[in-house]
Amino acid sequence: AGSMDVVRLVEEIKDRLSIVLQNIDVFMAPVFQNFAVTAILAARGASAASEIKYDAVELSANGLNLKFPKQIFINGKFLNGRGKPIPSINPHDESVICQVESASVEDVDLAVLSAKKAFEEGEWSKISARDRGKLMFRLADLMEEHKEELATLESLDSGAVYTLALKTHVGMSIETWRYFAGWCDKIQGSTIPISHARPNRNLTFTRKEPIGVVGLVTPWNYPLMMLSWKMAACLAAGNTVVMKPAQASPLTALKFAELSIRAGFPPGVINILPGNGSVTGNAIVKHPLIRKLGFTGSTEIGQMIMRDCADNLKKVSLELGGKSPLVIFEDADLQQAVRLGMSSVFFNKGENCIAAGRLFVEETIHDEFIRRTVEEVKKMTIGNPLDRKTAHGPQNHKHHLDKLLEYVENGVREGATLVYGGKRLNRPGWYFEPTIFTDVQDHMFIAKEESFGPIMVVSKFRSNDMDDMIRRANSTEFGLASGILTKDISRALKFAEKIEAGTVFINTYNKTDVAAPFGGFKKSGFGKDLGQEALNEYLKTKTVTIEY
Repeated sequence: AGSMDVVRLVEEIKDRLSIVLQNIDVFMAPVFQNFAVTAILAARGASAASEIKYDAVELSANGLNLKFPKQIFINGKFLNGRGKPIPSINPHDESVICQVESASVEDVDLAVLSAKKAFEEGEWSKISARDRGKLMFRLADLMEEHKEELATLESLDSGAVYTLALKTHVGMSIETWRYFAGWCDKIQGSTIPISHARPNRNLTFTRKEPIGVVGLVTPWNYPLMMLSWKMAACLAAGNTVVMKPAQASPLTALKFAELSIRAGFPPGVINILPGNGSVTGNAIVKHPLIRKLGFTGSTEIGQMIMRDCADNLKKVSLELGGKSPLVIFEDADLQQAVRLGMSSVFFNKGENCIAAGRLFVEETIHDEFIRRTVEEVKKMTIGNPLDRKTAHGPQNHKHHLDKLLEYVENGVREGATLVYGGKRLNRPGWYFEPTIFTDVQDHMFIAKEESFGPIMVVSKFRSNDMDDMIRRANSTEFGLASGILTKDISRALKFAEKIEAGTVFINTYNKTDVAAPFGGFKKSGFGKDLGQEALNEYLKTKTVTIEY
């Protein structure tokens, strides 16, 4: 049968059964029987994915009845892992939400082989780039349809304030999938003029091709968003994925796996393996069939991953730690400076890779800036992240809370002035007070090391000595982000030129967008998430030369 015969048949079935089918429902059916099942289910008011089976966790929260998987996800199926189950704990009250299955080394191997088969032989390898984009658009639509459920899970599992989880954690995830879905059919090579082999002629062109099986290891601070930043670009390029979510907050990744089935992604394209770093993460990093590794996390772990990837020359991109400077000049609007200064530090409870790890405030406004900031911090509502009035939720997990308390002790011991906060709240849950240090000298531990928490570290700088200020701002081994608040555009552009950071914010902070590349310098890593540049992390270039 010709293609138009197939179209006529499909249209007749849709008309007779009074059903709506997307093109993807047709081309994802490799044989007619599969298509018939899809059509019959649609006629019954169901979807082809309505029979998804998994060991469900069901609970009520935030006015919703939640249902989500707790098993590992391999080759389109939820399975029990061979590792020791890991408790998922609610940071608000320290209660156990559920026991999540954990992937063993054998489970990782099974997932990698499934991803390899899907890449080389499965339906994923046969569909066009445009149809790949349609799948991703459909997944984004499903994520939007389930956004309240995803945001509630994110809040329960990570402690993120629900309103922020809805807008940023989930909202930006959806935007990311739609952005990269639009790139699927726009990935292009080029033609290159070369010297001819006279009397013959030559034509040279390049092909942009997917790498193959990609391993992704993501952090606990933005569980769904970090998954989306990496996986959307990876799949848009045509790869398949084996991904490990953070041990502390895996639940939205598993709900995402369920939505990927409902969107119609073929088995093996997406594999999600909860587990710990030493077993599951290590097995992914070291697996010889994984040809690319994307990681977001600490610099220490990133260095270990890079060494392991060197053993089989695996391509790697790393988004690591930061100690981002925010510089505030006296000509900045002071009220806006207070607002942006607080946001730069306390956004997402300080669990934010580009958080301003150190504020440099011009000496002429330093004292007034601190006074106003303390005044505003005292107004922050701390409490249950599901409460719409809450501005500041609990830290992600107990070990992180303990590290923040130790960080404060270091600052006090070295002579910095603890102006506000610094203590765990006297209540259940992993709640830590927003904290402010002043009189921080360049040699101090808290001036050099990232807290990854709601701790504002403030130093003065001398007026009319911008070169010294930039030198101090650059005197860190990190280079992820930076910011400057000033009305002097020449000063701002000089700062943007001289500062050693992958992102520079001028009169704003935390303003990221799916179209703008994101990544750092120095020990903050290399490679980019987001924007067109992110696609290059998941593509290889092949040169083809023809003589005629």
